[in-house]
Amino acid sequence: LCFSHGFDAEEDSVGRLASMSTNERIKAIQKMPETMRKKREIRNKVLKEITKKSRHRGAQCTQGAAVSFRRFGNTLSEYFQQLQPWHKTLKIIGAEFGTSVLSYFVFLKWLLNLNIFSFLINFGFITIPQFLAAEPNNLSFTGLELLTGAGYFQQTVLYYGFYTNATISKVGNGPSYNMQLAYIFTVGIYFVICFFILLFSMARFFSRNFVNSQAFSVNASKLLCTWDFNITNEKAVKLQQKNLLTQIKEGLTEVNKEVQNFSVKERVGCIAAHLLAWVVSLATAVAACAGVYFLSINNLQLFMKGYSNDLQRQAAMLVLPVIVSLLNTLIPFFFSWLGHLEKFQTPGQHIYVTIIRNIILKISIVGILCYYWLNIVATSESQCWETLVGQDIYRLVLVDFIFCLLGSFFGDFFSPPRIIGTTVCMNLGLPEFDIGRNVLDLIYAQTLTWIGILFSPLLPSIQMIAFLIVFFVKKASLMRNCQPPRKVWRTAQMTTSFIFLLFCPSFLGVLSVIGVTVWRLKPSEECGPFRGLPSMYAAVDEWIQILESYTVSKWVVWIYHNLISSELFFFIISTVVLIVTYLYLEIIQARKTMTKLLHNQIIN
Repeated sequence: LCFSHGFDAEEDSVGRLASMSTNERIKAIQKMPETMRKKREIRNKVLKEITKKSRHRGAQCTQGAAVSFRRFGNTLSEYFQQLQPWHKTLKIIGAEFGTSVLSYFVFLKWLLNLNIFSFLINFGFITIPQFLAAEPNNLSFTGLELLTGAGYFQQTVLYYGFYTNATISKVGNGPSYNMQLAYIFTVGIYFVICFFILLFSMARFFSRNFVNSQAFSVNASKLLCTWDFNITNEKAVKLQQKNLLTQIKEGLTEVNKEVQNFSVKERVGCIAAHLLAWVVSLATAVAACAGVYFLSINNLQLFMKGYSNDLQRQAAMLVLPVIVSLLNTLIPFFFSWLGHLEKFQTPGQHIYVTIIRNIILKISIVGILCYYWLNIVATSESQCWETLVGQDIYRLVLVDFIFCLLGSFFGDFFSPPRIIGTTVCMNLGLPEFDIGRNVLDLIYAQTLTWIGILFSPLLPSIQMIAFLIVFFVKKASLMRNCQPPRKVWRTAQMTTSFIFLLFCPSFLGVLSVIGVTVWRLKPSEECGPFRGLPSMYAAVDEWIQILESYTVSKWVVWIYHNLISSELFFFIISTVVLIVTYLYLEIIQARKTMTKLLHNQIIN
């Protein structure tokens, strides 16, 4: 009787769900206190019931196809979610190593998604139309092009110089496609979208980690209300237990912070050690930047002069990227060693100081390279200086990726701390994951990709593949060669800091470089979509002049003259943004105060 009653109740539930709309049915199934397997069974029964009803109504073909397609889509989305490399990995990393190490992999996943979006934009609006007007490539492929980016790749859609300046039209009286406008508008709109993505991401993480930080506090709800009772798999239960235990440890560490009282002599010694470390780190960065500067000045003559064979010429092209990548790989290890000597009170201080030193080094090197590209390569007698810049950035991205893999292999698998900790002094154990060094490697790689988008539109596809491989390599290195942080600490704000560093020094600097290239530099006369123009932006001016003769397009001309090209408009927009930002900061401060008062009331 009980079984019969339960069966009838389930049939009634299926009938009620079948009569609901799609959105209501999805929400109702999600709220059921059942396991995921049971929910899938109920969903499939509901879809079958809907199919039966649709047949009785005479809409068998249409409704049946729609339900079958919906069922296929739901199943496909479930399998696609399981195939994602970070679907389970992030949970394991968070449970085993805490939120500090997890923040690096979350940031890496975020950059991977950003490059996928970049590739789809450029490939859809720039590369595909160029295929329609592409000429056959007469150069031979030797294999060295994969490393140097020269040779056969010069006559492909990988570089700026291959793109045409003509209006593409395959039908006589059909629609045409202006490559000049498509190129500059695609790049321009992409950077505008990236600006808003970074802005909203910073706001979202800031709101989650700073404004609503009490949601992460340690209280009774962490023990009583956090557990997900839909979990029935034994491995998933253990993983959830580890994750919850790590969160409680991090929260308790933050609540029970130890305030260390130092004597005057100890404080003076700490300040002297920090000052000495900063002097040494800045001197090292200056020496590295000076070496890159003198090497970059002679780099153009180095590989432009004649060589006896092609192998020597290809090897000469790799001198600059190898030296730059070598400096960017070795010096951060030295900075991390300096940080260990300084003996910071908390791991967070060590990581943030290391990040600041690394970003000074890497952004300075990128700035010197940009000076070399915009003032030496752009003014050279080369037939297509944009392609030369694109090749340089391609080599830098590829060699940096190779050094990243070598650093993970030799720096982690065969590093002295790992060998000493596992063979000589077993008490030391495995080394910890260096968050600061690895995060700055990602920011440096993404900065090069943003700069290279104008000169090599398909560069995000290369970076996308590189980030995907780095994800798996770093995961394997973390699991085999690193131990959880000895001092457990909660780093909810670190992801916000990573996005801010990506936005402020990196993205804004890239916008300056792209702005100078588009508005000030003269394009090459014999290649690219802007050949023969005084600047790349002149293509927009010519387009506006054409629109002025059409009455229908007067509103576009008015927007261009009164908004886009008006300094007063951007001044007003900047003022409004500053006022809104100030108001939001005041609201945030008020909410923080109110949250503290309510929290104290709950404690009382």
